[in-house]
Amino acid sequence: MDNLLDKVKLSLRVVTDDFDDEINTLILSAKKDLGIAGVILPSEIDSIVTLAIITYCKMNFGSPDEYDRLKRSYDEQKAQLSMASGYTDWGKVDG
Repeated sequence: MDNLLDKVKLSLRVVTDDFDDEINTLILSAKKDLGIAGVILPSEIDSIVTLAIITYCKMNFGSPDEYDRLKRSYDEQKAQLSMASGYTDWGKVDG
């Protein structure tokens, strides 16, 4: 199961393809949100980024009972990624 969509669907416990468009939109939104925070996504998305994307999707899919907890968790994951030199270009010098 290398496909990010499949991983998100599994975490959401979605077994049908009926929500694929919505879930794909959430995945893209998560990637954009991480990008706004300065996170540069690796070409091969690793487990740390995958977890942040899954948390974002869980937070925004349907009406989760634990929205506040998921929001705090995602915000913390995003903050950690945005400060990590392996996920940002703030430590690189041009020239």
